[in-house]
Amino acid sequence: MHIAVYLGSSLGKDSTIQEATKALGTWIGKEGHTLVYGGGQTGLMGIVADACLAEKGKVIGVIPTFLEKKEITHHSLTDLHVVDTMAERKTMMIEYSQAFVAIPGGVGTLEEISEIMSLLHLNRLQAPCVFYNPDHFYDPMHQLLENMADGGFFDQAFLEKVHFCSTIEKVEDVLTSYAKEHYYG
Repeated sequence: MHIAVYLGSSLGKDSTIQEATKALGTWIGKEGHTLVYGGGQTGLMGIVADACLAEKGKVIGVIPTFLEKKEITHHSLTDLHVVDTMAERKTMMIEYSQAFVAIPGGVGTLEEISEIMSLLHLNRLQAPCVFYNPDHFYDPMHQLLENMADGGFFDQAFLEKVHFCSTIEKVEDVLTSYAKEHYYG
């Protein structure tokens, strides 16, 4: 299964999040899945890619030309796509992926995973949407979505499509269950 991972191009301040990022990349590689991510070497992006590659996993990177220097293009990937715009990056990552995971990051991460939720809500995409939530980083997002549902802005059933997982084991369970149901019988 191709798994898109949205995450920061910086490391952040929390070593727990860095360790969780490495664990996800390691698991993707060990399980024979393919990582789809933003194509950079910096920050959490570099950690997830390097962890997957260390397990002989396949990694597809998609990076816009204007970020090649800032995010330091990772040239050791299985496949690298250099695109012109962020919109092209997002579209290509969605087209290549069957599951979507957000690890803590900044506004770019938030924008990318928000687009996935929007596509799920509009029934334009059928895939797991996971917030990998070490140290409860995404608890405010979970509460915001609950508030939106409680306020009548979408049906409570939509929340069943969005998973908040505090451990790598829970992320693995969500993704493995989906893969078994949709890809491996």
